[in-house]
Amino acid sequence: MRLRSPGFSGPLGIATPFAQADPRQGRGMPMLTGSCLCGAVAYEVEAPPGPVIHCHCRTCRKAHGAAFSSVMPVPRDAFRWVRGAENLGEYESSPGKFRRFCRSCGSQVFAERVAKDQVLLRLGCLDTPVTERPVGHIWRSDAAPWYDPSDLLPEAPEGSFRPPVERS
Repeated sequence: MRLRSPGFSGPLGIATPFAQADPRQGRGMPMLTGSCLCGAVAYEVEAPPGPVIHCHCRTCRKAHGAAFSSVMPVPRDAFRWVRGAENLGEYESSPGKFRRFCRSCGSQVFAERVAKDQVLLRLGCLDTPVTERPVGHIWRSDAAPWYDPSDLLPEAPEGSFRPPVERS
């Protein structure tokens, strides 16, 4: 496991891992956009949304500090940086899998296996509203023992949550 940051002298071997935005592209194809928490890094994907998947693997849980990470595979050749590629860091969380994140705010933007023709968008950074429902959970064998996706829990529209008071 290694921590690096661009110029991506590692497996990509180029200054930016994907093409920069080209204003001549994008006519008629759906456009997905995303950015990190601080706005320093932004991307667009000229493709329809892929399937939404919740990954419960140990590395996703650790990287996101959550029970799972929601991801969407999209074609690598449809992905391009709009800004901030020079502000990306990367972490090789398992052999050949790189997690790209904003070095300023820490947002996990996407992950990739360099030899694959798809990248995985981290949906917490997706700015485009997506109405597709998740198609499933993966790596449930690694799941956090305190989270069960079949639990029906109370919801709050905003802010904090107060558990119901049990009366005796």
